Amino acid sequence: MTDILVLVSPLLIGWLLDLLLGDPSWLPHPVVGFGRMISWCEHRMNAGNYRKWKGGVAAVMLIALVFFATLALVHYVSVLWVVAGICLKGILIFCCLAGTTLIREVREVFRATDRSLDEGRRQVARIVGRDTSQLSAQEIRTAALETLAENLSDGVIAPLFWLAIGGVPGMMAYKMVNTLDSMIGYRTERYRDFGCVAARIDDIANYIPARLTALLMVIVSGRWSLLGFVTRYGRCHASPNSGYPEAALAGILNCRFGGPHYYFGELFDKPYIGSNDHELTSADMQKAIAINRRSEILAILLLLGSLGV
Repeated sequence: MTDILVLVSPLLIGWLLDLLLGDPSWLPHPVVGFGRMISWCEHRMNAGNYRKWKGGVAAVMLIALVFFATLALVHYVSVLWVVAGICLKGILIFCCLAGTTLIREVREVFRATDRSLDEGRRQVARIVGRDTSQLSAQEIRTAALETLAENLSDGVIAPLFWLAIGGVPGMMAYKMVNTLDSMIGYRTERYRDFGCVAARIDDIANYIPARLTALLMVIVSGRWSLLGFVTRYGRCHASPNSGYPEAALAGILNCRFGGPHYYFGELFDKPYIGSNDHELTSADMQKAIAINRRSEILAILLLLGSLGV
């Protein structure tokens, strides 16, 4: 079996499985295990003094544990049987990619909102962390598209970037970084100190991928003039990274993202990204999904090119 086939096959297996299956509820997912590990640490360590230090130790240990455990598992299986190693890597890559599931969820948000406001609020609550109980139809659709843009970075481009940098162990470690941030990386009273280091690690891990995501979106849109828009509005976000893919999509759709939102009962006054508050429609959603898919395909082609295909 040629070296290039050993390198390329796991990527194609993982990507095609994500395209076909998304994230089926019947399939055990490593992120569920990651979440339990994080919760275990948080319940036992997020108390008393030195919470920032304890949260940092927990985050670094969990990330290192996932990296080295994956490295050992992949090496052991590959030594026993090369084909089994390829299959294992493909399955782990599949578990780290989250493009198809989010696209399906966003479609359902728009369909549910078209049926009723309450349905839309319940549906969008599945994919966002903010309070959705008082959102208008426009705010529901905006939240869904913001999440779609951010997920292209966090759920597709960033995992592929870390796959290129650190192989499957690097990709899995990134998934733990992302899970830590999504669970404890909030600036609320409970998580402000304990999740501080986890949030900073996530910022560092996503710094290049977020900007790469925005560039890929601009390239596939064919509108190079949007680079100035992304540069201007990409920094208009509480996160140092999320604003860039959101700005790219806002520019492509000529709409406005951002603004104040409630998280865990606390109001966060986020800046606006863009200025045209036009009414979002299903046509905007379909265009956003097309941009996501084309950006994903371009990223896969670039990664295959880096492998010598």
